[in-house]
Amino acid sequence: MADDVIDELLAILPGDRLDTVRRARTQARDNAQASYEALFEPVDAAEVSLVERHLVAQLVAGLSREPLLTDFYRAGAVERGAAAEAAAVDAVIADAAGTSGPYGRYTEPGLAGEDTDGPRLAAIDGVGSRLGAAVAHAHLLVFRPREASREALQRLLDAGWSTTGVVTLSQLIAFVSFQLRLIQGLGALQSEIEEDVA
Repeated sequence: MADDVIDELLAILPGDRLDTVRRARTQARDNAQASYEALFEPVDAAEVSLVERHLVAQLVAGLSREPLLTDFYRAGAVERGAAAEAAAVDAVIADAAGTSGPYGRYTEPGLAGEDTDGPRLAAIDGVGSRLGAAVAHAHLLVFRPREASREALQRLLDAGWSTTGVVTLSQLIAFVSFQLRLIQGLGALQSEIEEDVA
């Protein structure tokens, strides 16, 4: 386990200017790492396996076009024997290339003019129905968040997810979305620092 996964991904070393920036908000830094460990190194992975966690994270990062995070979670899935499933997720990510979102329909009548149509993922080849439902749900939350609904959650339950598993899955998707913003922001700051040094 890395002391800090964000530092690892961005190759931040002790004493670097970006390390100093991060250490100025030690509590935020520590909480982000603790959240990562709770979700990806849990004491109990009975409801959501480590493979499922890494594959869903790979998808969320890939749909958001963040290669560092995509490769990181993909490697985690492959290390746990899920190379075929990781390739299936790669195919979903490739199919979404050029898709920006968010799409979907608003339920509020006053917002109907802002409805936009876009891709939907109903099934994924190469994985079982349980993982397929999780991948489809993550795709929904990335591209069509306004269509998240009780029916969408029921599809997960129908595919064999427990209520606890659904909650964990939702937390994981939200956390990876947070990681994406953090990496993109720190990466931009890192580029500025490197330009200043040059």
